[in-house]
Amino acid sequence: MTDYARVLESTENHLMALKAGGTRFVTVQAETLADLRRPPPLLVETAALETATDPVDKEKAMTDLRGRTLACLKCPHLVSSRKNVVFGVGSIDAELMFVGEAPGADEDREGEPFVGAAGQLLTRIIKTMGLTRETVYIANILKCRPDTPGQSSGNRKPTAEEMKTCLPYLLVQIELIKPKVMVALGSTAVEGLLGKTEIGKLRGRFQMFRDIPLMPTFHPAYLLRNQALSEKRKVWEDMLQVMERLEMPISEKQKGYFLHA
Repeated sequence: MTDYARVLESTENHLMALKAGGTRFVTVQAETLADLRRPPPLLVETAALETATDPVDKEKAMTDLRGRTLACLKCPHLVSSRKNVVFGVGSIDAELMFVGEAPGADEDREGEPFVGAAGQLLTRIIKTMGLTRETVYIANILKCRPDTPGQSSGNRKPTAEEMKTCLPYLLVQIELIKPKVMVALGSTAVEGLLGKTEIGKLRGRFQMFRDIPLMPTFHPAYLLRNQALSEKRKVWEDMLQVMERLEMPISEKQKGYFLHA
């Protein structure tokens, strides 16, 4: 457990003890509140990241990170509305990592990213590339579903503050997995990783994120809304570039997908 995690756990235990003893309010200095609003540091010690090349160490580091993520209470409004924290799935040795924006209702219910309609489409894209969900890694910028007060259905975009608070969890996942290539799915994922929102201009052109080639592309949900063959081809061309960067074999059939009706 990191020093940060120990302090956090001790603070939580102290507050719970005060609450159990009947305390309803505590005095907090403005400076302390400002500190609490800052995003947490990386939740795995730097030394642990540097030594997590052994499969056992790497697995332990990811398990420890998962535990800290599942117990996160930093966004009370998300904590109160979530059913599950959606950590991520796939191989921790994956060469390819997909990053989306946030869980939806299906993901919140099942605790796994990309399991709804958009997720099923992403799975088909991955299979068409010759890969599986088990051989890649899939995660989101936000680990909790954005709350939708007053709405019985639908989703909302994560706020900049929510993404800033949750991003350190994803950064450690990336440091542990060390993918050769990443794919950012949609404008929110691009904004969370690169601080840029112009998905139309960035799509199809590799960017660099922490020395890792990052391909911005449209979110699968966009393709569900826009069934035009031309849009499907754009995303597929992005995936062909990813496959080429990973030095994967590309068949003539794969090259020709979505070129003709």
